[in-house]
Amino acid sequence: MNALPKLRIGLVGCGAIGRVVARGIEQEDFPAELVGVTDAVQELADKLSAELPSSPPVMTLPDLVAASNLVMEAVTPQAAPAIVEAAIKGGRDIMMMSVGALVMNPALMDLAREHGRVIHASSGAIAGLDGVKSAAQGELRSVTITTRKPPNGFRGVEEIERQGIDLDRLDHPHVLFEGPAREAIKKFPASVNVSSALSLAGLGPDRTTVRVVVDPGAQQNVHEIQVEGDFGRLTTRTENVPSPDNPKTSYLAALSALATLRRIADPVRIGT
Repeated sequence: MNALPKLRIGLVGCGAIGRVVARGIEQEDFPAELVGVTDAVQELADKLSAELPSSPPVMTLPDLVAASNLVMEAVTPQAAPAIVEAAIKGGRDIMMMSVGALVMNPALMDLAREHGRVIHASSGAIAGLDGVKSAAQGELRSVTITTRKPPNGFRGVEEIERQGIDLDRLDHPHVLFEGPAREAIKKFPASVNVSSALSLAGLGPDRTTVRVVVDPGAQQNVHEIQVEGDFGRLTTRTENVPSPDNPKTSYLAALSALATLRRIADPVRIGT
């Protein structure tokens, strides 16, 4: 019997999500190993390597691509395209966290198809993508996602400064944006990756409606999805605990990355 080859994972990005995933790879029981790490900030890569029992080497991106058979990207939508291109042109599949990069740079998907490589995009911090993908095999009429986060989830976001919002003085929920997913990811690239994943699973980035709300009364990052089509109606609500290392990121997003890696490595795959 031919088993799937052991995953040799090269991690690009040693921030909040990268650290959770790296620790998970070393603790999980699926056939995978972390062969190297890299980050634009050398200190982050050095620190993560030192923290892990296997002490994976800190590599340059070309060396990491060469050493792996799956590259995992955990950077930003702005930095992700160069990582994706390096992996694909290096003959490697890639698992992406910055799904918004695919919306902003659709040529990356064409590049993968041309080179016969696979881009794996995790579900991130939402539930229901399997249902949306199934429903999209018929006719979808509307897909809407409302993302609601506490003020800390938007600190340092340029769009907040552009709108002149004082996050410390908010005393009621405020709608920061309502419109298509393609525009949402431009204004909130680090906060609404989930809308990009949802759009690619369903109606596309121009027909998927996104609402972004800052709520001083919120304690969690909440994503509500409503979908209507020939299949009926789908509604999900995910209440996420923010990552302790980065309030802009939900802990579920990192767990989703681990689940995606397990699905890639395991010959038995449940769900759409």
